[in-house]
Amino acid sequence: MEPAARHTTGPRSWAGDWGLLLLRLTFGLLMASHGARKLFGILGGEGLTATGKVFAALGFHPGKVFAVIGGLSEFLGGLGLALGLLTPLAAAALIGVMINAMVTVTAAHGLWETEGGVEYNLCIAVVALAVAAIGPGRLAVDRFFPWGRGGWASAAVALGLGGLGAGITLSL
Repeated sequence: MEPAARHTTGPRSWAGDWGLLLLRLTFGLLMASHGARKLFGILGGEGLTATGKVFAALGFHPGKVFAVIGGLSEFLGGLGLALGLLTPLAAAALIGVMINAMVTVTAAHGLWETEGGVEYNLCIAVVALAVAAIGPGRLAVDRFFPWGRGGWASAAVALGLGGLGAGITLSL
């Protein structure tokens, strides 16, 4: 059971809610932009056709279909986190994409991003999981729903569905 003090109306709680909003907006909108680059070729992105070729070169066939799945996961997962909407599912989408990125691209290069390693992807997955566990805060659409309070169940859903989605994708 979650502590009741976490949901009081004192200034400390409000500072936490504003901090979560800042984290969700920054992180979520950057991830949504990353997905938009893949899907729509905006913000300097190469677009769906070029991204599909990259996915095909990584062994995902048909590449364009997997580019849509990856791009939508980043785009919708990012928007979901930014809004605090369906937070565990938004986190799961980002976790799943990052597991795939780590397994297919970055794991072979070690830890550090400067050497092409998993550092960046791991940070994204952990932030998404942490937001699911903590909950999106009171300044979120989810505040009206049971999953909007975070907790072990929300974290388990995010990690479980993200891992399951990654596992299915990697097995195809």
